[in-house]
Amino acid sequence: MVFVKSVDASDIVKSPRNLFKLFDEVVTWVGPKNIVYMVTDNASNYVSAGKLLCEKYKTISWSPCAAHCLNLVLQDMGDMPHVERLKKRAFKVTVFIYNHVALIAWLRKKPGWTDIVRVGATRFATTFLSFGSLHVHKHDLQALVTSKFFVDNRLARESKAKEVVSIILNNSFWDDINVLVKISLPLIRLLRIVDSDQRPAIGYVYEGMHRARLGIKKIFRMKKHLYKPYTSIIKNRWDKHLRKDLHATAYWLNPAFQYDEENLCRKPAVYMAVLDYIGTKYDGDKEKL
Repeated sequence: MVFVKSVDASDIVKSPRNLFKLFDEVVTWVGPKNIVYMVTDNASNYVSAGKLLCEKYKTISWSPCAAHCLNLVLQDMGDMPHVERLKKRAFKVTVFIYNHVALIAWLRKKPGWTDIVRVGATRFATTFLSFGSLHVHKHDLQALVTSKFFVDNRLARESKAKEVVSIILNNSFWDDINVLVKISLPLIRLLRIVDSDQRPAIGYVYEGMHRARLGIKKIFRMKKHLYKPYTSIIKNRWDKHLRKDLHATAYWLNPAFQYDEENLCRKPAVYMAVLDYIGTKYDGDKEKL
């Protein structure tokens, strides 16, 4: 990884044309033949600038940030009414626990106890990471609110405590959290891959999005009316931001998936995407192609 340059653009209007000029300077300096793929922010002005660059340099591909796209998927899921309601209940549990030192002290004596990831006001993956952390602590929390230590404590007679106890002992609350944890797990796993510098991530995006959608369908036993609200969110973001021939081609070229049990490389849609990409970006002798 090499840092090329930074620009103080504070006094520049961030219009698509001005952004295009800034990007074009870098492309000219590096050399169009040395650039395969360009990633920008998902904002509309950056999207337009990226498209302008690809129109000028036919061999360069562009797409918005995959990590941002996945964050938007998780944000859309987090904004679903039933998830919002569940988040508020989970927030009440964590706030109540962490507002009372005696309760935390009791929990920290439990073998293997780790702090709960708090449900924060921030968007994206925080909500689902918090659900996962809370679910791990289900039995410890239930043990706490049914223990003699808690029941005999005057704190247990407060209205807030009674509300929290009813949430913790409600099996449907935990069932709903478990479903959302399973739904978000493949998306968060893919988010960690694309947001990491440990290995090139582009070859994993196509398969990761497919696996996420298929996993959700299996959770709901392929019942369309149950899984569609979630898969529709993924599809809308995927089609809008990341459904590129580039990602299908990178998937097809990834040795990790060429011999996979569920090999999508043989699907006609993937083949066509690879051929379209090569046909569009190839800049050599057309007869040899």
